[in-house]
Amino acid sequence: MVPLSFAGHDFFATPEGALHWPVEQALLVADLHLEKASWFAAGGQMLPPYDSQATLEALSKEIERTGVTRLYCLGDSFHDRFGCDRLPETARELLASMTARLDWVWIVGNHDSGFVDHCGGRIEVECEVGGIVLRHEAEENDQRPEMSGHYHPKYRLSLKGRSVSRRCFVASASKLILPAFGAFTGGLDAGHPEILKKVGPSATALVPSSDRLLRFPIAA
Repeated sequence: MVPLSFAGHDFFATPEGALHWPVEQALLVADLHLEKASWFAAGGQMLPPYDSQATLEALSKEIERTGVTRLYCLGDSFHDRFGCDRLPETARELLASMTARLDWVWIVGNHDSGFVDHCGGRIEVECEVGGIVLRHEAEENDQRPEMSGHYHPKYRLSLKGRSVSRRCFVASASKLILPAFGAFTGGLDAGHPEILKKVGPSATALVPSSDRLLRFPIAA
């Protein structure tokens, strides 16, 4: 985990896209998209049905490593509103064990709109913590400090003649967009017009590595 500062608060970011907020004893993640594979399978596109288990195991490791007591999922936690009902038994048990011992908040996204809680935790449209608004999709006209997900930002690097894509946070003075934490999620280029429309052209892509936070002006 590497230090990341935003809106006067200190956080720690991971290459996988989690954000640890020590002063709030909280972990923030976005876009888990649990049961995405089973959603595709229902439409005839058969994919390995292990995405939820992999995502929840990775999330469990972050919870154990940080020792947090609260967790905020910033929307699209399930790939559709019925995703919780399709969880395999082992994944459901793992999720239930985490929601039972944490103050767990599901912020509703566009994919899981109408989600009815069967997995523990509580559901919010958005909330405010420490003066920062937590929601699923950034609102360009809201000037309050804000954290969100939705866009699955990635930054493409050219290394030794190879193009490498990495999860990234996208930051401006008042907005921070988290990458997707889910094991089975694609990504949108950090410089995509839809992202820049929300954060402005002076935003920076933040790529956590094992020991430092790499910063790339998106305009470059």
